[in-house]
Amino acid sequence: MSAATDTEILVIGGGVIGLSAALRLADEGREVTLLEPNEPGSGASYGNAGTIAEYAIIPVGTPAVLRNLPDLLFSRVSPLSVRKAALPTLFPWLLRFAYESLPGRMRRNVAALAPLLAEASGGWHELSAQIAADDLFRHNGCVYAYTSMRDFRAAQADIALRGTHGIAQELLSSDDLSRLEPHLPPFEGGAVLFPDAMSMTDPGEAMRRLAVAATRAGVRILPRRAVRLERQSARVRVTTPEGALTARRVVIAAGAHSRALVAQAGERVPLDTERGYHIEFDMPTPLLSRPVSPTSRGFYMVPMQGRLRIAGLVELGDLAAPANARRFAQLEEGARTFFPDLGKPDRTWLGFRPSMPDSVPVIRPVRGAPEVILAFGHGHLGLTLAPVTARIVGDLVAGRTASG
Repeated sequence: MSAATDTEILVIGGGVIGLSAALRLADEGREVTLLEPNEPGSGASYGNAGTIAEYAIIPVGTPAVLRNLPDLLFSRVSPLSVRKAALPTLFPWLLRFAYESLPGRMRRNVAALAPLLAEASGGWHELSAQIAADDLFRHNGCVYAYTSMRDFRAAQADIALRGTHGIAQELLSSDDLSRLEPHLPPFEGGAVLFPDAMSMTDPGEAMRRLAVAATRAGVRILPRRAVRLERQSARVRVTTPEGALTARRVVIAAGAHSRALVAQAGERVPLDTERGYHIEFDMPTPLLSRPVSPTSRGFYMVPMQGRLRIAGLVELGDLAAPANARRFAQLEEGARTFFPDLGKPDRTWLGFRPSMPDSVPVIRPVRGAPEVILAFGHGHLGLTLAPVTARIVGDLVAGRTASG
C-alpha cells in the first residue's frame, strides 16, 4: 500500500451528485480529489428518466400508498415491490417508510422537498451552460397521464398540493393530450402538463461532459473504491485498495453505497436501495416529444437521442442480487400497451437509487463531525437536485449559511 496522499477535499462518489459537488468546489478554488471505481456518471445518473422534475414534491410515501402498501409490495405487477429475500433486512426501513407516509409526516416531507426543488431548473440552466450541454436539454415540459377518470380523481389532492407550492400545471383533456402527443392512444382521464419542466435527450452524454468539465476545473478523478473512513484529529483518512488518502474535508456522495461509510464516520442513517430498471427501443424518429408518465404504471416513457427509454419502477432490495427479469417484462408489457408496434427491446439496464424512507435527501455534516459532509439519499431526484446539492455542499465547506 502506498503512503497516504493529502488533498483538501475528498469527494467519494462519481455520480451526478459527486461530480456536480466536485465541480462547484473546484470553481470556488478548492483542491478536490474524487474517488469513483467505475466510469464517472455510469450508474443511476446514466440510467434515469432524464427529467429535471422540479414538480416532484410529493414523496414516495403518502397516505394513499400506506393504505395500499401490502398489495403494492407483493403484487407481481405493482410499480412498487420488494424482493422477498431482502424483507428481513428491509423491515426497519419499511416501518419508518410507513411512519413517514402518515398525513402529518407527508406534509412535513413535502415542505422539505419543495424549496429544494424550486431551485432545480435554475440550477440546471446554469450548470448545463457551464458544461456545454445546452444542446442535450428539451424545454417543453413533462406529462403525467391518467388511463381512467378514477385515476384522475385520485390525483386531485396531489394536483392541489402542487398548486399550493406554486408549481405550474396545465390540465389536459384526452383530446388535448392527443394533440400534444399524437402517437399516444387515448387516455380517458386526461393528463397534467408541467410546462416548465426540462428533460435530457442523453443523460449519459451529459454525465460525460460533466466529468470533463470537472477535470478541466482541476478535479483529480481517481478510479478507486473507498473501503474505510477514519476520522483523525484534524483530517479524515480514507482507505482504498490502492492506498490511503487524507483530507481536511470528505464529502460522502456515494449514493446507494454510502451507508457503511457514514457508519464509519460515526452516524447511522436509514438509507436503503431502490433497484431501478429501464429498457430501450432504438428508433430514428421519437414517438414522443417529451417525457410522459402513465401514473398507474410507475414509469416514464422518454424520447432520447435515437431511442425510446422506458424507465422506472421501485423494487426495494439490495445491491448484490441480479436483475429481476419480471421487472423488464413488466416494463415491456407496459410500453406495448401504449405503443403496440414496438419490437424487442434493444437493451436493458438495472441501477441503484439511494432511498430514504421520507424521500428527503441527506445534505448536511455528520453530527459532531463537520469535516464529513453527507450528500446522498436523493431517491428519484438525484439528477434533478444535483446543482442544488452542489450549492449546499459548497456553502457547508465555506461556512456559509445553508439548508438541507
